[in-house]
Amino acid sequence: MNFFQVMEQKGWYFFTTLMGGWPETLAVAVCSFVFAMVIGLVIALMRLSRWRIPRWFAISYIEFFRGTPALVQLFVIYFGFPDIGFQPSPFQAAIVGLGLNGAAYMAEIYRAGIESIHRGQMEAALSLGMTPARAMQHIILPQAMRTMLPPITNFAIVLLKDTSIVFAVGVVEIMALARNLVTETLQSAAVYLIAGALYLCVTIPMARLAARLERQRQAWQ
Repeated sequence: MNFFQVMEQKGWYFFTTLMGGWPETLAVAVCSFVFAMVIGLVIALMRLSRWRIPRWFAISYIEFFRGTPALVQLFVIYFGFPDIGFQPSPFQAAIVGLGLNGAAYMAEIYRAGIESIHRGQMEAALSLGMTPARAMQHIILPQAMRTMLPPITNFAIVLLKDTSIVFAVGVVEIMALARNLVTETLQSAAVYLIAGALYLCVTIPMARLAARLERQRQAWQ
């Protein structure tokens, strides 16, 4: 059978089967995103610290996780952690791996956003008796979010696509189901094209959202 005959006869079967991977894909993406947001903020604040040791730790963290492949990091967590007495589940390894990797990128997004706010804002807040933490929470970060929203949305798109590698540690998401279908039917072109189309159905609207947020940010400026 040629490609079009395969799509006509089995396209719907491929589509419905791959749709079954969306819950796991979205769960990994959302949990990893939250993990990266929280850890990334901590790393960003350490990166901006006046103290040398936290700053060096943050720089080392960012360079390590941005400089090594996410797949290698996943393998270290899933296959390496049992050597020190902890066996994560595939889902846990996926969240921790993608979350730690994403936190390095989020830290730089946070840092750029915070540094875009004039230092006088922090000085004014401190002069009014606010602590640095409260000033950061109530004055700096709310303003910085305007600058950070477009890159955060772009990061979410990249993270969603990066979930396609977690099948390597046993998470049954879209790409894991796609590989099973290819093994079952030997129709790799049709299966992987449908898998790609499923990702596009989510990433294209997210990209449009990022572009809209960028236009709004420019309007605010």
